[in-house]
Amino acid sequence: MSEPLWTAPLWTSEEIAAATGGQVLAPFAATGVSIDSRSIEPGDLFVALTGARDGHEFVVQTVDKGAAGALVSKPVAVPAVLVEDTFRGLERLGVAARERAVGARRGAITGSVGKTSVTRAVEAGLRLAGKAHASVKSYNNHIGVPLTLARMPRDTERAVFEVGMNHADEITPLSRFIRPHAVAITTVGPVHLENFADGELGVARAKAEIFAGLEPNGVAVLNADNPWFDMLKAEAEKAGAAVWSFGLSPDCTAQLISFSSDLPGESRGPDDRAAGAQDESGSRPSPGRAVVKAVIRGEPIEFELLQTGVHWGPNSLCVLLMLEALGVDRDTALRALATFAPIEGRGAERVVQIPGGAFTLVDESYNANPVSMQAALTTLGARKVAGRRIVALTDMLELGPDSARFHADLAAPLDAANVDRVFLAGVHMKSLWEALPSTRRGGYAEVTETLTALLAAEIAPGDVVMVKGSNGSKAGVIAQALAALDLEGRG
Repeated sequence: MSEPLWTAPLWTSEEIAAATGGQVLAPFAATGVSIDSRSIEPGDLFVALTGARDGHEFVVQTVDKGAAGALVSKPVAVPAVLVEDTFRGLERLGVAARERAVGARRGAITGSVGKTSVTRAVEAGLRLAGKAHASVKSYNNHIGVPLTLARMPRDTERAVFEVGMNHADEITPLSRFIRPHAVAITTVGPVHLENFADGELGVARAKAEIFAGLEPNGVAVLNADNPWFDMLKAEAEKAGAAVWSFGLSPDCTAQLISFSSDLPGESRGPDDRAAGAQDESGSRPSPGRAVVKAVIRGEPIEFELLQTGVHWGPNSLCVLLMLEALGVDRDTALRALATFAPIEGRGAERVVQIPGGAFTLVDESYNANPVSMQAALTTLGARKVAGRRIVALTDMLELGPDSARFHADLAAPLDAANVDRVFLAGVHMKSLWEALPSTRRGGYAEVTETLTALLAAEIAPGDVVMVKGSNGSKAGVIAQALAALDLEGRG
């Protein structure tokens, strides 16, 4: 048997000590970095952070699971580097990782809606282009950004980071950690309003903090269709950025001409409804696709996506501009977009087999705000369905004193989308329930878990069921319960 190929460690204990100003208690070499003892991987450096629980309680356990060593602020009887403060140590490790990856071009993405999906799509392009690094999950806060940096290999060529916030002054330090060569703001909308005395203007200002750490001669990719574009553009230029815009105007760097989606297997007549989502051969339908027509820097372009949400028209142009700014050629970028599928909780679809046929579950359960709700409902209304359009919505959170109005105002886009039945959960969604006509009301419950039985009893073959709500209002519970109805999955 041949010996496995040796690969250089991500960090040696000596390098960690040099980066953090710490002391090596016992030497080791790590191939990864983790802050969670539950998901530790063999070879990881475990950073013992102090929060609701003190990470030092789990140091020995992580080494028993295969961790190479730990970053600690208390003496331990395992391989470790001792520092004064493990959180500051993680930050310094992230800065050291950034500085040693000398040739890496870095991108940072924020926005009220779409930042995770756009980040993942940019990542797909970077990985096709070479040695790439990116945030995992939604590691976009004061811990997630330094952790992502600390995990960056020294030979990285390009990297992309997601940056989030729910208060002012959160993005500035994150941008300065990343020192991006290119940034994007997907859009600005009414999110986290309860944390901003000046409302949406405050949100826009907070998003503009992404320019704080921009490298000299950096690029800012901005949504020209957003009401805050002029303000964001001025702030970007003040930071020395070249502004590349996307939107509907012919003045945009990337102008969206049209977006058309194709969802095979759903445009059936009444006689075919019992077949649910199966075609004539009895197989499940192929994934939906969309075609985008645009003009980029005066050049007409047409390309396909595996995304069918209408927001992916502008989002795809944001991705292309970010990839260009990070040195990825157009053909590689288009190949990445053509194979980038919706991610779990953000538009991912599945066909669920039930007695008599099947229904289509559209999982938008990861998060929600008035902007993303409008986009999701517009997309639902544009698709052809064999049965009915059904939605299950949970509370949109952090909307401040106007929360009742924002929820009630969803009645209009529900009507425009020709939604047949609406199921609602949460105290805030009561405002929408009262605004709906009785013919559209499917069921209401204050507690999310209570709604699932009402909804499951309503669904019939051929229906398209979309689940959406804020993560904190447990929309995911509904999506999981509906997916569990799958007879094929249980077989």
